Formats: sequence, structure tokens, C-alpha cells
Amino acid sequence: MSSHDSDKVAKLHRELHSHLPPEPALRLKALETVLVEKGFLAEDAVDKWLDDYSENVGPMNGARVIARAWSDAGFADRLAADTPAAFSEVIPGIADGYPIVAVFNTPATHNLIVCTLCSCYPLGILGMSPSWYKSTEYRARAVRDPRGVLAEFGTVLPEGVELKVWDSTSDRRYMVVPERPAGTEGWSEEELAGLVTRNSMIGTVRDLSPARGAA
Repeated sequence: MSSHDSDKVAKLHRELHSHLPPEPALRLKALETVLVEKGFLAEDAVDKWLDDYSENVGPMNGARVIARAWSDAGFADRLAADTPAAFSEVIPGIADGYPIVAVFNTPATHNLIVCTLCSCYPLGILGMSPSWYKSTEYRARAVRDPRGVLAEFGTVLPEGVELKVWDSTSDRRYMVVPERPAGTEGWSEEELAGLVTRNSMIGTVRDLSPARGAA
């Protein structure tokens, strides 16, 4: 084989392997396949668990903090002034100095979070990041056409509402604090936390009213 052919084969080998998942992911997939084949695991069990964790279990740290902010104006002020310190009041496992900043929706303002460079995401607060958040399309369009992106999530902003897009980095990550929905007067913090969704903390959902959730 000529040197030229060897170079072509080596380049092809690198190209093929550059599209493979990292080795730990390959091992995990192999283990999942064996467990499914032996009947220890349902075929869709892992996907269902991941969906449940990413949608419900993981985001509860952020939801509890938002519920506290809705219930306690003083805490909301502290959350705006020093987000990590306020978080540690509710979630002791969140280290003081964690690189997170809370941005608040208001009747006149809506916030949307993206990471254009590398999909940085506050895992300890919002749980696992959704696949669409990491996609090239979302990362590009959230900056170029944020209102169009929101519309695809069913969120159409009223006229006059300013849209702010916050670009996360490894040194600073953001979390949206939605507005407290009307009709929740007298609700406990636990009940309020149940209204908060992962997508609302990213900013792709604005309306968290109980009637909308029931629908």
C-alpha cells in the first residue's frame, strides 16, 4: 500500500470515529442492550426514566426556589441580588458561589436562556438539559429569531413585551423566574412548586396558570 493510500485510510478512520459517542456512552449502551436482551429491563425503561428525571425530578430544586420567591418578597429580592446565596437558603446542597443568576419575568419583560457556544446548563438546578437545548438549531435561532422559537413552543408574547436573551457560559449560567400565576393566592410553597416546569425556567414557556396546566 502506498503512503498516499495509508494517509487516506487513516483519515477515513479518524472521520468514522469522530462521529462515535464517547467510550463511556458506548459502554452504557452495551450494558443497556444486555439487560434488555436478558429481560431485566424493558426496552423503553431508560428513556422513560430519563424523560421523567429531566421533566419532573431534576427541575424541582429550581422550582422550590421559585415557589419561595413567589411567597416571600424579601427572599425574591435576595435571589435577584445574590442568586447562589439565596439558593443555599432553600437548597443546602447548592454551593455558595455556584455560577447562577436569576432573571425575572415581569408583565413587560420575558427572558429566554441559551448557550450559543457549548450548551452550558445548570444541571444541579434544572436537572438534565433537554436535547433541543443542546441542538445547533436552538442555539442559533434563539439569538437570531427568539420570538419564532418561542412560538414553536406555543408561547406568543403580547405586544409590547420586551424579550431578553441571556447567553450562558461556563462562568455564568441563568435561570428564569416566571411570574406567579393568577389564581394561586393562598397556595402553599409545595403547591406552587408543582406549577413550575423546566421549560419555564429556560424561558420557552411563559404561562403557568393552573387552568393551562389542567388543559
